[in-house]
Amino acid sequence: AAAVHADADDAGPDVTAAARALAAADGGDEDAQAAVDEAEDHELLWFATQEIPSLLGRG
Repeated sequence: AAAVHADADDAGPDVTAAARALAAADGGDEDAQAAVDEAEDHELLWFATQEIPSLLGRG
């Protein structure tokens, strides 16, 4: 069975910051790693395949 995982709206700023900090975090930057860790604290939302049209605004 297939499913979709998505970030909640409130995770956006943390996920964006983590994406920007990832290379520095991989290089050992502790502040950058903290940004990545912050994004990892957010739970992913789970959607069944029949919910995908509504998720995309098409249903």
